[in-house]
Amino acid sequence: MNQHYRDRRKIDPTLGATLGDGTPNDMDRVEIGPTQLAFAEWAAAGLELPNLAEMRAFRHTRLTQHVVARDFAGLLMFDPLNIRYATDSTNMQLWNTHNPFRAVLLCADGYMVMWDYKNSPFLSEFNPLVREQRAGADLFYFDRGDKVGAAASVFANEVRELLAEHAPGLKRLAVDKIMLHGLRSLEAHGFEVMDGEEVTEKSRAVKGPDEIKAMRCSSHACETAVGVMEEFARSHVGDGKTCEIDIWAVLHAENIRRGGEWIETRLLSSGPRTNPWFQECGPRICQRNEIISFDTDLVGAYGICTDISRSWWIGPDKPRADMVYAMQHGVEHIMTNMQMLKPGVMIPELSAGTHVLDPEFQKLKYGCLMHGVGLCDEWPLVAYPDQAVAGAYDYPLEPGMTLCVEALVSVEGGDFSIKLEDQVLITDDGFENLTTYPFDPVLMGG
Repeated sequence: MNQHYRDRRKIDPTLGATLGDGTPNDMDRVEIGPTQLAFAEWAAAGLELPNLAEMRAFRHTRLTQHVVARDFAGLLMFDPLNIRYATDSTNMQLWNTHNPFRAVLLCADGYMVMWDYKNSPFLSEFNPLVREQRAGADLFYFDRGDKVGAAASVFANEVRELLAEHAPGLKRLAVDKIMLHGLRSLEAHGFEVMDGEEVTEKSRAVKGPDEIKAMRCSSHACETAVGVMEEFARSHVGDGKTCEIDIWAVLHAENIRRGGEWIETRLLSSGPRTNPWFQECGPRICQRNEIISFDTDLVGAYGICTDISRSWWIGPDKPRADMVYAMQHGVEHIMTNMQMLKPGVMIPELSAGTHVLDPEFQKLKYGCLMHGVGLCDEWPLVAYPDQAVAGAYDYPLEPGMTLCVEALVSVEGGDFSIKLEDQVLITDDGFENLTTYPFDPVLMGG
């Protein structure tokens, strides 16, 4: 008779029952996480690992407090990144973004229920904060056909029963993203549906101590991967066959090797394809004596995003004077704007006080000065003065927020763009730049 075999051997017998981040020290852990390569590199760098149980408890408490403060019965989440934040569990994340089959209900009393794919309810059982695993939140047409309305009614009734038990008398329910039939069914069951994205974005904006440790680890892994990509680019460009995608693929591979998860965009381009910015990485053969610019948008270890940008000059000749000036101007832009960051500063003050790019760079400047970052690009967005909307972001910076400070220096009709971005932590009395990757010394005029 066949018996299912589960590998219980330890990864490193000297570490005991758990690894440094509190996860099981065996070959059979359910939750995804960093690799031995990442752990070794972090140890060599002297980084302190997060305690994942403490990180999960911080997030659960923070979400619950936001629900209670708004007098909501609960928070119903379908967005995969909100579910990751609430439960630290994953399941086919990218597929789930366009086929929403997972949901989490966080009740006002802290009771949390996960609806998952019917064949994989075990994927969140490692987290004791998830009190129940169910199935049935798949309310998209591909999966339900012409009976999606009936399925939505069953799901909404389960939500009603749970909230009647755990938040009696409360009918206001926050929901982040939901399919049309699901919304209608919740309303038919008597719920007043409120904006769940406002709840989750503000919950996620302030990071706890272990989230910050996780971000430091993710940043180190990302910058290590970027270093491998730069080495590859400098050694292969000019061989007549290395294209943008070949270079970009190195970052993907090195991210995955360290337990990273995916990259949100395809923002690496070379030479004239850097202008205008936002052309996606393609098959263009990269040439010597050109600029390569990129934006990582990288979801790395522990699901934490590291969003940094750099521009490289690939010689052997020296870059033109206008390229060097644009690079120096971009560095001045982000470093000057960074000096405004401290607790208590209102977001509109950052817009009003920005370093001003030269007139020739104004039309193609980036879409924002800064933005929040955590599991991905997050709230808040800090706009340039000519793009700011009064009343949209009237909030102060707080310790524990993490922001990306941006610069795109690009002339309309030009043949290059400089893209720069650093990731910054708001501290009790100012800021800390978490990004250590150097600016290209040759583009800086060296």
